[in-house]
Amino acid sequence: MSAESSNLSNIEHRAVIKYFVKKGKTPKEIFEDMVSVLQQRWSKNGLAYFNKDERAVKMILAGASCNGSGGGNVRKIEKLVLADRTIKLWQIAEELQISKERVGEITHEHMNMRKISACWVPKMLTPFDKQRRLQTSKDFLELVGDNIDEICDRIVTVDETWVRQYDPESKEESMQ
Repeated sequence: MSAESSNLSNIEHRAVIKYFVKKGKTPKEIFEDMVSVLQQRWSKNGLAYFNKDERAVKMILAGASCNGSGGGNVRKIEKLVLADRTIKLWQIAEELQISKERVGEITHEHMNMRKISACWVPKMLTPFDKQRRLQTSKDFLELVGDNIDEICDRIVTVDETWVRQYDPESKEESMQ
């Protein structure tokens, strides 16, 4: 088996590690199992075999995602966005030391947020917002009771168009 295992690539080793992580094994158990089965001499910390990608393997062993969109980064970005909704992608990327593209992917795909008028807002209503709207509607219907016609006559709806009054000054007024 050792001849076979020596031909395994880093990607194949990562696949084995991911499999063990999904099974719920601890990093120590994964290391011991891989050493016993693959019969390779690993360094003391067990990760030196992966010369180039040691950080990625540590992340896999810790159960994180290699692409930067693991739960830790999502939580950190969410905390930053909720603290300051006008924060920019490059500021988040700089603070967390990950790429701007990764921050964009996390905010759009994982957090379902987008930037509107320089402010981050959720794309969809949260379950709390949905529940609050439902409760408000129920309260309104309870308040209305049988007086639906009377209440509907009092409801005023308005289009949200902003109209600004512009009163140009005359040439004489502007000179004063």
